[in-house]
Amino acid sequence: MAITKDQILTSLNGAVTRSPADATEAVYIGLRDATTRFAENRIHQNLVSSDGRVVVRIAKDGRVAVSSTNDLSDAGLDRAIADAMEIASFLEPEESNPGLVKSKKAKDVKSFFKDTDACSPARRAEAVATIANMASEENLQTSGLYRLQTNRLAVVNSAGTNQYHEDTVAELSASAADDATLGQGWSIGVAHDINNLDPAALGRTAVDKAVRSRNPEPLPPGDYTVILEPAAVGQLLLFLGFLAFSGKSFAQGRGVLSGRMGETVTGTNITVIEDPFLSEFPGVPFDYEGVPKQKVTLIEQGVAKGVVHDRRSAAMAGTESTGHALPPDNARGPYPKNMTLLPGDASFEDMIASTSQGILITHFWYVNYLNPMRAQVTASTRDGTFLIENGKITKPVQNLRATPAILESLAQVEQIGRDRALYPQYSVVLSVPALKFTSMPLAADEG
Repeated sequence: MAITKDQILTSLNGAVTRSPADATEAVYIGLRDATTRFAENRIHQNLVSSDGRVVVRIAKDGRVAVSSTNDLSDAGLDRAIADAMEIASFLEPEESNPGLVKSKKAKDVKSFFKDTDACSPARRAEAVATIANMASEENLQTSGLYRLQTNRLAVVNSAGTNQYHEDTVAELSASAADDATLGQGWSIGVAHDINNLDPAALGRTAVDKAVRSRNPEPLPPGDYTVILEPAAVGQLLLFLGFLAFSGKSFAQGRGVLSGRMGETVTGTNITVIEDPFLSEFPGVPFDYEGVPKQKVTLIEQGVAKGVVHDRRSAAMAGTESTGHALPPDNARGPYPKNMTLLPGDASFEDMIASTSQGILITHFWYVNYLNPMRAQVTASTRDGTFLIENGKITKPVQNLRATPAILESLAQVEQIGRDRALYPQYSVVLSVPALKFTSMPLAADEG
């Protein structure tokens, strides 16, 4: 039987009370993961895993140390605290340690759904069969994963913070391919409530893309008008979140926006907001320090407005935490996990019809850093790249490589879609529209 909320909070509070440290924080991170993986139109892996761990952070005589355990007994938690105390004895005092505070109770967010938590392997298999049958009818092979997660987070500290939240996440991604003709298609969906995922619709999208992208033709390198579907926009915004909106790198002067607050950094039609309470996919209402999350305007009508902070980066920057701390044993620093790019007024059809010659990109593959200080990445197109001529999608083209400097590219946005879609990756979920760029350099993908 799974450990209950009361048992988690009682165990953490007991450990914190017994701790000999000057200050103690205990964070419970629980995950139940049920995943079905499929390839070649059949399921090849079906697994369920469940684990919980506690990360403790202590301060003693100004020295701060962290340890973790998945032994949640009193003895196991006491041993983790003792380990942290021993580690601290070898460290130098930290003048920048912000200490602990009692956080106010975070707002309640409805993101746990019993049907997601209790989803059976048979139901996942039925969804996979629906997609595989669609692919088979078009002589395609499909692959992907159907993942259901139940997450639980609790934060207790010796200053009096007591926070608890649980949520469920259903994610289904599907690729369809024809190796003989190089046709490729893909789709992805995410929801807290599994009943809001439509496997048949996701399968149709992937299969349709693969059918339409058969026998792609090469395209010469050059600057093209480019329309990015929401997933491709989400991938760029995700990396911008890592590079530009982290309070730690901003405070240390190595962030893309360091020294640029108040400057125009994108086109004036771009507004990006970190919104943990987005109606279509609310996030966890507090962070791993127990601080309630705040809505933060990152870019407003092209102007750099803010970054997200944990308590340590906030102290460095002389401000307050926005509730974006990562687990105590993570050194990356805060970054936004629920970004949205505000929609415009263009339909997807409008974007296509207004393009005399351009490229339609489904999403990117192997996105990686190229020049972090310019927020520049390298990526190849994948699973459906098409030529647009005289306002119509005319033919598929072979995959291309893009190397956009993201902020600079966002100064080239001509149209913004009025509809948004959710894009999940790396425990981040973004709500983004399609974008039309007046110009983006593209080259043949040699990978």
